[in-house]
Amino acid sequence: MAADPYSVLNVARGASEADIKKAYRKLAKELHPDRNKDNPKASEKFSQVTQAYDLLTDKDKRARFDRGEIDGEGNPTNPFGAGFGGGMGAGQSGFRPDFAGGGEAGGFGDIFEGLFGGGRRGGGFSGGFGDFGRRQAPKGANVAYRLAVSFEDAARLAPQRITLRDGKTIDLKLPAGVETGTQMRLAGKGEEGPGGAGDAIVTIEIQPHRFYERQGDDIRLELPVTLSEAVLGAEVRVPTPDGAVMLKVPKGSSSGKTLRLKGRGFHKKAPGTGGGRGDLLVTLMVELPVDDDALIEFAQGWNDKGNPRGRMGV
Repeated sequence: MAADPYSVLNVARGASEADIKKAYRKLAKELHPDRNKDNPKASEKFSQVTQAYDLLTDKDKRARFDRGEIDGEGNPTNPFGAGFGGGMGAGQSGFRPDFAGGGEAGGFGDIFEGLFGGGRRGGGFSGGFGDFGRRQAPKGANVAYRLAVSFEDAARLAPQRITLRDGKTIDLKLPAGVETGTQMRLAGKGEEGPGGAGDAIVTIEIQPHRFYERQGDDIRLELPVTLSEAVLGAEVRVPTPDGAVMLKVPKGSSSGKTLRLKGRGFHKKAPGTGGGRGDLLVTLMVELPVDDDALIEFAQGWNDKGNPRGRMGV
């Protein structure tokens, strides 16, 4: 019997989508095959967790499961409908099959014709159990993968190559709005089953960067500049996920001043965002040299009577 997806994720039946996502992330992190290489049961449990998550985040499938129409694997719970093979009340008689050639109207053959839409040939049926069984045969299990993607590749949606269990490679196109936890489904790339192959579920994990920081669809960057560049103004090279560009630093720039490079962030998820890309927000950080005699002499002879902390009341 298929496991109850609510029990698999350890959430209540009325759990919100956010609660389901939170529970899935926690379990996926604990059970991921990369962290449990010596525990084959963890890999099996990981696939069950992923299957439960897929069902409960599909509104239609979740509603059908809650009504008892499908099981935890998405298969019909009673393909024959209520009243076949049971469900009779006290004093009710069951079906009275008539196997004689032709039979009577309302006999067993007519019932099967109604169920399967097959015509009768010489007292038999077409489109019987065999065809129905093949249509309802379960697919193979889904297979979970984790794909590490560099920060720059995620920002510019660079194609990613993944190697499947059978050794075959597939090039993936990352979706706009991609983030850590984004899942991509590869139909028919899972395990084989009586009803066909399951799917491969690829979970994206964006790697941290040594100087970029993501903020929604924007990227933040602290850019060191020299004292002369800040005081006199300059054009400086700035790294972006798409390559270096030139940025104009205004005269008299102080540390903390933020400049915007439009369209150099992450691709926005459509619809509802207008598409396009976020921005690169560059915060200038004036970097002073250590033990520079000329700078020390200049500072000693410069009479600066200003109080930059005055607005703080000190």
